[in-house]
Amino acid sequence: MAEIEKKPVKIVETVLRDAHQSLLATRMTTEQMLPIVDKMDKVGYHAVECWGGATFDSCLRFLKEDPWIRLRKLRDGFKNTKLQMLFRGQNILGYNHYADDVVEYFVQKSLANGIDIIRIFDCLNDIRNLETAVKACNKEKGHAQVALCYTLGDAYTLDYWKNIAKKIEDMGADSICIKDMAGLLTPYKAEELVGALKESTKLPIDLHTHYTSGVASMTYLKAVEAGCDILDTAMSPLALGTSQPATEVMVETFRGTPYDTGFDQKLLAEITEYFQPIREEALKSGLLNPKVLGVDIRTLQYQVPGGMLSNLVSQLKEAGQEDKYQQVLEEVPRVRKDFGDPPLVTPSSQIVGTQAVLNVISGERYRMVTKETKKMLLGEFGQTVKPFNPEIQKKIVGNETPITCRPADLIKPQLPQLEKECAQWKQQDEDVLSYALFPNVAKDFFEYRAAQQTGVDTAFADKTNKAYPV
Repeated sequence: MAEIEKKPVKIVETVLRDAHQSLLATRMTTEQMLPIVDKMDKVGYHAVECWGGATFDSCLRFLKEDPWIRLRKLRDGFKNTKLQMLFRGQNILGYNHYADDVVEYFVQKSLANGIDIIRIFDCLNDIRNLETAVKACNKEKGHAQVALCYTLGDAYTLDYWKNIAKKIEDMGADSICIKDMAGLLTPYKAEELVGALKESTKLPIDLHTHYTSGVASMTYLKAVEAGCDILDTAMSPLALGTSQPATEVMVETFRGTPYDTGFDQKLLAEITEYFQPIREEALKSGLLNPKVLGVDIRTLQYQVPGGMLSNLVSQLKEAGQEDKYQQVLEEVPRVRKDFGDPPLVTPSSQIVGTQAVLNVISGERYRMVTKETKKMLLGEFGQTVKPFNPEIQKKIVGNETPITCRPADLIKPQLPQLEKECAQWKQQDEDVLSYALFPNVAKDFFEYRAAQQTGVDTAFADKTNKAYPV
């Protein structure tokens, strides 16, 4: 019998970024991370995802840490392992589109400070919003991984995914990620999707999912059998629930098969032991809510990612209308349809979710709308896979003319003005980028930093400590 060709599956470890973003509201500190870096560096991970996503905002806003210093410290510790970040295309790590000069500078500085792989996505899968970041990453000799935001709907056929994968390859990406933020990808659909992508692109394929609907480990198994090259997993104390499948479990699953990772379970066990008290403490303090550790198969019905679910709950609680939760869940797919069936991921998930809440609590659909809803229907976030509901669009934007070009084409260079505004606080080049993304939060952080440096004992109060979208 012919020997089966060995094709070890590669692992991206998410415990330092997406795992704690999903379970602990992105509150893990740099000091909690550093003691375990040396052991993690010996595992043989394809990469460790440790930056980007919501960590940037959370560092500045809640932890009073400089995210750039975190990155440098992690880079110093990981001598043998590539570091990966999550980047929202033209949104960078914020919630608006930025000018190309800001996107290019952020990519340049991320790579200069220690990132190797930048995972770039757009909440609408509008590839025009990815081009600048991919080109900038190519120019700086980084690895540009483009993520397709996986979602369900009659427009999202296998041909849709195959065509977009080919365009991404032509754009100059180095790999493709299937980004399944809500845990919607079921095992046999994963086998089908990975098989289809393998037909249309030669790029390596990475699969990222969440355990929310309970099927993720089985999905990974079928995906790898279909040719998936890389999996995103999290060390078990911060795995499952709204996080990723457990690293140790997937390593054991493939042991002795052609996909064997070759990882040492004893070493993984030592890393697990390190994170266990962090989990226990988070459960005790209430930071880790046991609700997010369960299985919610309704995810497949409403397509609501775990972080979005917790946001909906807190918005309803604030309005004193928690009893409307089920109505809001049912309203989400209707709003999504009105908005052209976008995938639900930051910032589209927040826009659709908040609008669904307003529609339900105001008693009339679209009587109250957010400025982000209006921006979405004016085309300021890009093009959706289907047209907007024309009646709803007319009601919200009135006689304003929606844009059809790449949104960033309408944004003039922003760096010179940002440099001027930030000059009084600037201590490093990167400060201007922190300020560009979160002006008020960064300003508060800069004032806090200055107070710490001068040794002034100040009762610093975070003026921006509001509900945070995870």
